[in-house]
Amino acid sequence: MNYALVVLLLLSSCFQKETGNLNDSDPKKILIVYLSRTNNTKTVAEIIHKRVGGDLVALELENPYPENYRAIVDQVASENRSGFLPPLKTKVDTDRYDTIFIGFPTWGMQLPPPMKSFLHDHDLRGKTLIPFNTNGGYGLGSTVQTVRKLCPDSEILKVFSVRGGSERDGIYLAIQGERKDEVEEAVASWLAEIQIGTRE
Repeated sequence: MNYALVVLLLLSSCFQKETGNLNDSDPKKILIVYLSRTNNTKTVAEIIHKRVGGDLVALELENPYPENYRAIVDQVASENRSGFLPPLKTKVDTDRYDTIFIGFPTWGMQLPPPMKSFLHDHDLRGKTLIPFNTNGGYGLGSTVQTVRKLCPDSEILKVFSVRGGSERDGIYLAIQGERKDEVEEAVASWLAEIQIGTRE
């Protein structure tokens, strides 16, 4: 009887250790990848990173866009017309992540070609995508529709969108000072709404 009890206790102990290992799995891997020209989207990405952790990655092109605003507008319009996807210098192993924040400005009322490149080049099936956006006051345009089209097998949560700068009008980094405080509060509310845990 005592022998049977000892065996039972040993088996119970082993089972608890095994199930403990299963329950103590690492938290979800989070990637925050963003494209930013005037640093407004970068600022929002950093606010999100401060709250949720994970890895923060800026998209860079193999052949950077010109500095001149008119030149970049013309180039992006040409890329959108032709469907050209600019090659990225940034390399990301997205297999390591299951939750991916994707940040982008609105360019010409569309998703910027570099972000299209990122979504096209990576297999994001089964992953949770969380878009966030800055714009010059004209809103999201067709950006989210394009994300859905390029990632039909991903779960796409509610987008966060906020007004940033307006390079056309010579307004660059607008999300700073008191405006940054307001955006931080808005991001916190958005993360709570989509039920993404934060570190604060």
